[in-house]
Amino acid sequence: MIDILWKIGSFAVVLGVLVVFHELGHYIVARLCGVRILRFSVGFGRVLWSRRLGADRTEWALSMVPLGGYVKMLDEREGSVAAADLPRAFNRQGVWKRVAIVAAGPLANLLLAVLVFAGSYMAGVPGQKALMAAAPPASAAADAGIRTGDLVIGVDGESVRSLQDLRWRIAKAQGADHVTLRVARADGSQADATLAMNGLDEAAWEGNFMALLGLRADLGAPLVDEAVAGKPAARAGVAAGDRIVAIDGTPVRSPAEAAAITNAHPGTPITLHVARAGGEVDIPLTPEANEVDGKRVGIAGLRLKVDPAVLQRVTISVRYGVGSAIVEGARRTGELTAFTLKMLGRIVIGSASVRNISGPITLADYAGQSARGGLQSFASFIALVSISLGVLNLLPVPLLDGGHLLYYFAEFIKGAPISDRAFEVGQRIGMAILALLMSLALFNDVSRLF
Repeated sequence: MIDILWKIGSFAVVLGVLVVFHELGHYIVARLCGVRILRFSVGFGRVLWSRRLGADRTEWALSMVPLGGYVKMLDEREGSVAAADLPRAFNRQGVWKRVAIVAAGPLANLLLAVLVFAGSYMAGVPGQKALMAAAPPASAAADAGIRTGDLVIGVDGESVRSLQDLRWRIAKAQGADHVTLRVARADGSQADATLAMNGLDEAAWEGNFMALLGLRADLGAPLVDEAVAGKPAARAGVAAGDRIVAIDGTPVRSPAEAAAITNAHPGTPITLHVARAGGEVDIPLTPEANEVDGKRVGIAGLRLKVDPAVLQRVTISVRYGVGSAIVEGARRTGELTAFTLKMLGRIVIGSASVRNISGPITLADYAGQSARGGLQSFASFIALVSISLGVLNLLPVPLLDGGHLLYYFAEFIKGAPISDRAFEVGQRIGMAILALLMSLALFNDVSRLF
């Protein structure tokens, strides 16, 4: 129950920040254009609390349904307007002023992402060096010649400063036949490695594509933090402080790799090659089979950790000055915006799964997880969702800001506003599209739960 409340609270904070920033975009530009604001509401429906402030007596309100917000402007289409106030009515503004007011909301969300990323870069973003372990045989990384000690410093000419950066660069290149990795080798030399990616299908990109490509982070042989009592590893004699060097003859260079191997052997015997007290020993055990998300998974009962000395060696902090941080924040926001549009396009044409569309349940889950990860993790999540919200609202779908921009573009071409009939039909189409998307998002949410 506490976990659920934590996730709901975290999601409420995310939603509140994004809605307020989005609506402030509309509000500020509308005021600059001379439009009178009647109400600024966080939430929809019945007003729960409000205060009137300023010369225009604008009503600042909190409303019952907390899934959005709105800025209500003076407009002849929504009621009578006094003759003295007609120049301040939204509908009396020129088309370019209306475009600016409507576009300001989603652009404010993109600006928020820039500022959050810039703040993170100034504070210092913790990361891990893109230091590679030897690639598994017959993998794309092995074919590219990646070997233990290679530090990836670039992808297709773009700089790579961390493992997280490397993951993002490769994800961004999804759909390409290959990418070129620039690696710095342990002997001080540098080389280019061509990494083939055409062997990955759509499902692979939705999972751990780095592992499938054979790109393995080198975190050293993992240490056993605890062998859970009564589980296969403890019964076989594995103890805290043991270092797992290999499993079934395959070198292990991170806790995740060890977990992946044991998970892949439910009810099947494996042999751990363990270093302890200056010697090495083989320990056979059989991971117990458990059902997880409809799949049989092997559980050895080990809690593993990275050797603190290795962790200190591979951990970095990426930090920028004010100017560089803003530039990097804008670049990051631009890349994520382009990536979001690319993914939406691939979903529309069917080359990416509609399972990528998430609803409020999944977002609340991720919000809770990111909040537990600390302020920087939570801020980054807010930035990511803010970009998604900004992009979504700019889509040319009636009812969204992008739909209104489409109407204004038609007005600019036509030389006159679109007819009431065209507006009504457009709104109905937009409502149907949004209802379909919301239903799909909720279906995906429920599917992930059950």
